[in-house]
Amino acid sequence: MKRSLLYTLLIALLTLIVGCSKDVAEPAVSEPEEDEVVEETVEEETFEANYPLTGIETNEDINRRTVAVMVNNHPKARPQSGLHKSDIVYEVLAEGDVTRFLAIFQSQVPKKIGPVRSSRDYYITLSKGYDAFYIAHGFSPDAKEMLDAKVVDNINGMEYDGTLFERADFRKAPHNSYITYDNIVKGAEMNDIATTHDVNPLPFLTEDELAGIEGKDGKSIKIAYSSKNYATAEYMYDEVEQTYYRYSMGVITEDLDTKEPVSIDNLFIVETTHKVIDDAGRNDIDLTSGGKAYLLQKGKMKEVEWKNDDGRILPYVNGEAVKLVPGRTWINIVPTLSKVSQPTTN
Repeated sequence: MKRSLLYTLLIALLTLIVGCSKDVAEPAVSEPEEDEVVEETVEEETFEANYPLTGIETNEDINRRTVAVMVNNHPKARPQSGLHKSDIVYEVLAEGDVTRFLAIFQSQVPKKIGPVRSSRDYYITLSKGYDAFYIAHGFSPDAKEMLDAKVVDNINGMEYDGTLFERADFRKAPHNSYITYDNIVKGAEMNDIATTHDVNPLPFLTEDELAGIEGKDGKSIKIAYSSKNYATAEYMYDEVEQTYYRYSMGVITEDLDTKEPVSIDNLFIVETTHKVIDDAGRNDIDLTSGGKAYLLQKGKMKEVEWKNDDGRILPYVNGEAVKLVPGRTWINIVPTLSKVSQPTTN
């Protein structure tokens, strides 16, 4: 009897325990929330204008005054300062077999430019085609007449040596004259010369038109102004960067201070008549008649003609202006295209 009662009590106790355990709420297990997918809206940058001499899109002021600087290319003047910021460079013989650069700046300005060298009449004429503020240190007799007659707005190191123009102590004259862009602006203000103006734009290819550039292989080109190694310029096309780099004596043309190489998007090689006119070896160079030329763009080279279009030397085909690749243009003026060759590469 006692066992039966004990058994009954045990069953009741177990039933009570099980019932109580069912009444205890199990802790809620929350399902992990899926990560919210936030769609980021990337606004495409829009541009209001294009720089007139490079065609590069910008929201900056495009009316800065064009500045043209005579830059020394004697072997003792290399590497130069400021060329990597130029929009256009004319490379033309001065005396003998040494060229000088007429570097034209508008979209960008370097801190320092040089070595600055003396003027010749045809450099002044080329500068006038862009209504540029012309900077030189020295002049030939013909050039002095033009500068005195104010054919172009200008300042000259012959007047401002040691003030606006500074002599570097690491080079010897005449390869050590430099000018800063700040001093160019200061020189303009001192002479009441405008520092802004409207610039007539060059014609440029659209993005779609760039894919249609045609021509034979033009990935490397050599221009020998003489048989001397120092008087030779070579250009090599970089497939990755899609730009040409320039070399002198096997050394890349780069900025003295920043080490940034000069990159070129349009290489225009122009043949025109050169005539030595004095015992110093100075040249008279025809810049008006037009003639044969080569144009290199995107690793392609084609034969074109050059014309003087309101003071600017530009490429033409069948009477129509050839559009340029947006970017920097380098114009080599040579006495004959026979000085141009394509080096054999492995």
